[in-house]
Amino acid sequence: MQEDLAVQRSKVVHRKFVRSKFVLKIWKYRALYAMLSPGILYYLIFKYLPMFGIIVAFKEYNITKGILSSPWADPWYKYFEVFVSSPYFSQLLTNTLLISLYKLIFGMIPPIILAILLNECRVSWFKRFIQTLSYMPHFLSWVIIYGILIALLSQDSGLFNRWIVEAGGKAIPFLTSESWFRSILVSSDIWQNMGWGAIIYLAAIAGIDPSLYEAATMDGCKRIRLIWHVTLPNLRSIITILLILRLGSIMDAGFEQIYVLYNSYVYSVGDIIDTWVFRTGLEQLNFSLAASVGLFKSIIGCILVLLSNRIAKRWGEGIW
Repeated sequence: MQEDLAVQRSKVVHRKFVRSKFVLKIWKYRALYAMLSPGILYYLIFKYLPMFGIIVAFKEYNITKGILSSPWADPWYKYFEVFVSSPYFSQLLTNTLLISLYKLIFGMIPPIILAILLNECRVSWFKRFIQTLSYMPHFLSWVIIYGILIALLSQDSGLFNRWIVEAGGKAIPFLTSESWFRSILVSSDIWQNMGWGAIIYLAAIAGIDPSLYEAATMDGCKRIRLIWHVTLPNLRSIITILLILRLGSIMDAGFEQIYVLYNSYVYSVGDIIDTWVFRTGLEQLNFSLAASVGLFKSIIGCILVLLSNRIAKRWGEGIW
């Protein structure tokens, strides 16, 4: 009995010690925690608290009754079944995955190449000019980019089609053609985000130890060899992290871009899960269906992040 009391007392003392140590650590780094607090509050308010709304996916949600008063769906997986049994499910899933994979595969390399070229540029004013010019499209909305694409690719008055017609060819319906639509999506996404993505790689390159370049130069490496043997190996970790993060959002093929650019002519190749949910769920106020599809996407994304991180850890990389 006395031994049990002694063990309990020691546990209490240990908890108090750990707690006081934790408080002292927070106080020691209070400035850093104060800087971190806006980001924590943002995720708490806009990411974690809204997760309470997940239960809408399992209810016959009625906007007048609210989340808690709405009756539960019977069966509980009713709206998941509605989505999976939809005649458009396979087409929507295929389009979403293909567009996301195209953006992932073709969108990862250009920012790396641009960052390396900017790093190798020795004319400072030209480097700053190209860098500014390359990341400016990131701040343009897809509505504005759509206007630019209309001016360039419109079948009737687009600049490219004028050149084709003047050269004796036939105008191509770039924006309404099933064979061209995905290419337009991927290329415009690369154009918008290439410069912004290059900033991350430039920051990583700036953190490479200069002595590595000096040692490689002493060994006779020229600029191409320096890039291959020093720059790229040191970018491996940041490339892996960004790849894992992008895999987590592979079910988000870019709703805003596709919703602005697509039309009824390209539904078969451009209609993704998010656009279908917007049409059949939100426009018809079927919030339960929209929530269930959102939960389905989140689960798939979480699984992909966990798997990709485990694979990356075997190569000596990973987020955690």
